[in-house]
Amino acid sequence: MSHDFVLEPAERWLAHDPDPETQSELRRLIDAARAGEEGVRAELAERFAGPLEFGTAGIRGVLGAGESRMNRAVILRTTAGLARYLLATLGDKARSAGVVVGYDARRMSREFAEDVACALAAAGIPSHLSPGPCPTPIAAFAVGHLGAAAGVMVTASHNPPEYNGYKVYWDNAAQIVPPHDTGIATAIDASPPADQVPRVPLDEARQRGLVRDFPADLEPTYLRAIRGLAVRSDGDRGLRIVYTPLHGVGNRLVREALAQAGFTRVTSVPEQAEPDGAFPTVAFPNPEEKGAMDLAFALAKKEGADLVLANDPDVDRLAVAVRRPDGEYVQLTGNQVGVLLGHYLLTEGGAQGGGSATAERRLVLASCVSTPMLGAIAAALGVHYEETLTGFKWIANRAMDIERSTGARFVFGFEEALGYTIGPVVRDKDGIGAAVVLAELAAVRKAEGKTLLDELQALTRTYGLYMSGQRSYTLRGVDGVEKIAAIMAALRKSPPAEIGGVPVVAWRDFEASTRTSSDGRTEPLVLPPSNVLVYELDGGSRIIARPSGTEPKIKFYFDVREQVTADEPLADPEARAAARLDALARAFSALAGIG
Repeated sequence: MSHDFVLEPAERWLAHDPDPETQSELRRLIDAARAGEEGVRAELAERFAGPLEFGTAGIRGVLGAGESRMNRAVILRTTAGLARYLLATLGDKARSAGVVVGYDARRMSREFAEDVACALAAAGIPSHLSPGPCPTPIAAFAVGHLGAAAGVMVTASHNPPEYNGYKVYWDNAAQIVPPHDTGIATAIDASPPADQVPRVPLDEARQRGLVRDFPADLEPTYLRAIRGLAVRSDGDRGLRIVYTPLHGVGNRLVREALAQAGFTRVTSVPEQAEPDGAFPTVAFPNPEEKGAMDLAFALAKKEGADLVLANDPDVDRLAVAVRRPDGEYVQLTGNQVGVLLGHYLLTEGGAQGGGSATAERRLVLASCVSTPMLGAIAAALGVHYEETLTGFKWIANRAMDIERSTGARFVFGFEEALGYTIGPVVRDKDGIGAAVVLAELAAVRKAEGKTLLDELQALTRTYGLYMSGQRSYTLRGVDGVEKIAAIMAALRKSPPAEIGGVPVVAWRDFEASTRTSSDGRTEPLVLPPSNVLVYELDGGSRIIARPSGTEPKIKFYFDVREQVTADEPLADPEARAAARLDALARAFSALAGIG
């Protein structure tokens, strides 16, 4: 790689960067590269490996200077493209209804959100700007509540502290899907250099009515809608709950939502209660990561809590832990929480569950990498169930498609990565509404002398034991992207006939939109094309391979099912399933040449 090949795009970017901070950062790197400092040219090459691409309904990346990083220049060019696309597709609605702009408490989130609002104002598009850091579910709810033409949420959700992102909603209050994502991406490519993107100063935009704060009734209206999700009003609402927002923006609103539902014995982890984009007490602000819940568990033991609830920093995900009989706490998987919520909503009385609603007109959805158990429950109850691609944008948009075409009532959707939504209140993951309904279920069972662990055991004996596992491999940088692509290409080129000694009965390639059985028969898939491979194994097991849409990872998912006889201890089928799952995980990782 030549010196000029690295430096020319960096110098061009620097000439148009409107942010003094990233200007200085990039100037230092260019000077160091010219001086021959070791490793700097490779870093510059990585920062200029190409523009950030729309992944899960937007862009996300590491903060810093360069076209492949998240910075004000990228935000301005992205917003210029979004504005151009909105005006071309929605016209007067964009000018009159405006765009919701929310942001979390990460580093640069407020600055990015204000740049979004100022760039939209210059295009004649008004903004409904959050007056402070807000949860993602509030921004998503605001799009529908305000009848906005679109929404932007500045967040990197549960990513490490060095990340930030830009999530886009359409006028249906769901994350964008084709053709809007590709249309916006094309418009971004045509955007001028960042310093040539017009902006109206924030104070002037406010004076002209082109930037206005969220209305005062937004949060109260959302909280009323959350109260409407209740299935039952009974149960032991005095159960003790420990809650952590993991330094995110959830503490105030989650506590208020729980209090309105009658849960007043809630204690927040003090070290993590206030928003802090540095996330000082966790290495990785994701409640699924090892160690992230340690402070919550310590407080739960001290308080004798029945239930531990945690949100990720932007409050769209929910983690749950419960106390075992020995006094220790066990964290439930996203699949377990999804099954608990789904079953409760479908079987208990009231507007959300059974009641007078006909079963055939109810609808639940899950992502294709989530446990098949919800599908088995839905089938047993006569409820319509579908799987979607990974990403909540697919769940929300597919739910609305089915609602429109069949008149079905959407009850619940979830993905195994701790994402849940209940009913149509929020057309995205909602860690607040899910927390309230999960606490309600725990309260109902506590009044019966049972726990959520008892509930899971009862479901296992009714529907069988479903065990899921995942192996995730982080491969950073340009080399990592290339290796992930090579792994997926090799798996496509040579589909295995067996994995770990278990025959492959069929494999699905979502990119080619085909399902091929072991006898060579091929049939089309109806899901949109995506870089996902699914291997269906003899006996009902399943393996899925896909790259992450938001992180430099390749992920493998494993699902096995074991029959449970009436009298056997659950430890026996659990041991059988765990052994099968581990064998499959080791065999497939070796087959992929990783791990």
